[in-house]
Amino acid sequence: MNRTMSLIAGAVALAAVTGVAVLTAPEPQTAVTAGATAAEQPVERTKLLCPSPSRADIADTVHTAFTPVTEGAAEGGTAELLAAAASSSAYEGDEDADDQADAGAEETERPDASEEPEDPDTAAQKPSGKPVLKLKEPGTPVARETSGGEEPALLGTADGRFAPGWTVQQTTSVAVGTGRGLHGTACGVPDTDFWFPGASTAEFRTDYVHLTNPDDSAAVVDIELFGPEGQLETSIPDGITVPPLGTERVLLSTLTDQPLPDVTAHVSVRSGRVGAQVQALDTGSGGDWIAPAAEPAGSLVLPGIPEDATSVRLIAYAPGDSDADLALRLASPSGAITPAGHESLHVKAGMTASMDLKDVTRGEPGSLLLTPTGRDIPVVAGLQVVRGKGTKQETAFIPAAAPVTTRATALGNTAKGTTLSLVAPTADAKVKVTSSAGTDGGKGTSKTYELKRGTTTAVELPVPSGLEGTYALVIEPVSGGPVYAARTLTRNLGGIAGFTVQTLPDDRGRVAVPTAEQDLTVLQD
Repeated sequence: MNRTMSLIAGAVALAAVTGVAVLTAPEPQTAVTAGATAAEQPVERTKLLCPSPSRADIADTVHTAFTPVTEGAAEGGTAELLAAAASSSAYEGDEDADDQADAGAEETERPDASEEPEDPDTAAQKPSGKPVLKLKEPGTPVARETSGGEEPALLGTADGRFAPGWTVQQTTSVAVGTGRGLHGTACGVPDTDFWFPGASTAEFRTDYVHLTNPDDSAAVVDIELFGPEGQLETSIPDGITVPPLGTERVLLSTLTDQPLPDVTAHVSVRSGRVGAQVQALDTGSGGDWIAPAAEPAGSLVLPGIPEDATSVRLIAYAPGDSDADLALRLASPSGAITPAGHESLHVKAGMTASMDLKDVTRGEPGSLLLTPTGRDIPVVAGLQVVRGKGTKQETAFIPAAAPVTTRATALGNTAKGTTLSLVAPTADAKVKVTSSAGTDGGKGTSKTYELKRGTTTAVELPVPSGLEGTYALVIEPVSGGPVYAARTLTRNLGGIAGFTVQTLPDDRGRVAVPTAEQDLTVLQD
């Protein structure tokens, strides 16, 4: 009797739960953009993490935030950025390379990299409750300018109507010193696994991994380094503790005694989650942020090589147990070609391989396409791109990118000095590009472009009329094959042609919502 009553009660409870699930599931809506389905709905909450931009006193930084207008988005909500807790400085030098006003500044002795930080609950102060930047309305970007080397890492949260596609751009100008140049990055989504091909532990490079924790409990992170001979022995075997709502900067050269120009850094999280990015500073050719590369895959696309690149270097790593053989093709404006003398790359399992492609674009914008010559072996890859010559060189990094499935967003664009590259590697495609109003005024517009298979197209941007300030670009595939995108910003920095290239993945504005149905068979004895 008791068993019968229990089954009846369970059936009633389950019916109530499943009934609620069905009733509250969002109704199917018309797709906002191509590629959306009836099962996809606008997200209702998004987190973004921005690394500390620079320690240089002469750095000028602009943060820009934007949310596209999204049909079907929830009502209400906010989007704001708060300062993260300060780093405990246990994993970096007392005096950083980007603090130096010139290359001749003296370095101080770095502490032992294996030194553990103090208790994360007391090592850092809680972030301020007052937002440093807050979005007012979807469809119009807002910007905040700061100067100096005291700008903290930022923790961002958007919900309600501000969440779908919320994007934050961080752009920093450093006129002189180690790493001088234009540093640009989109603030990242917290995750547990990141790959950075193109990092370095060489004496002429100062590379930091920035780790930011969005949660109120500590995160523990491992950093592995892989060189041309395999994995390097590192000095923090027990992991790096990132305090709650805080950040850590880890100087890669303190983790190993091997100075190597090309390494692949792997950041994995034991507990919690973090945002991770690498800031690469070169003593002679500037610097920039290295964003996480796309997940390991047999075929990769590296979009947006500038037409005036004077040097392009490919770095690849095979994380599995098998060697990878890759065919190289350049997607030019007229079609895909095989660069003479650089037809293929062999990547040994567990090792980092590199190839100097020199001025592979030869005066035209291009994108690098990597495909397997035999078995489909997953790899990660990135490009180090240099513009200029001699003492006026400047560097940027292009990681392998994911395609734009529904919508991508790029911020901080100016009327001049902005280039958008669109790549259709396997099939013709049609793409709609929309500009927003400016941060200080202007009216946005849109334009549709047709892309040919195997080509890179540097599009003529639809600049807002009456533009004041900077504006956002929203890229939406309309039809055809997969599309990859990258945006280049350029700026004159005292005679140096500063530039930064950022790949544009999907802005994660929509999420698949499962539909629950009643199934009382689970109660059968």
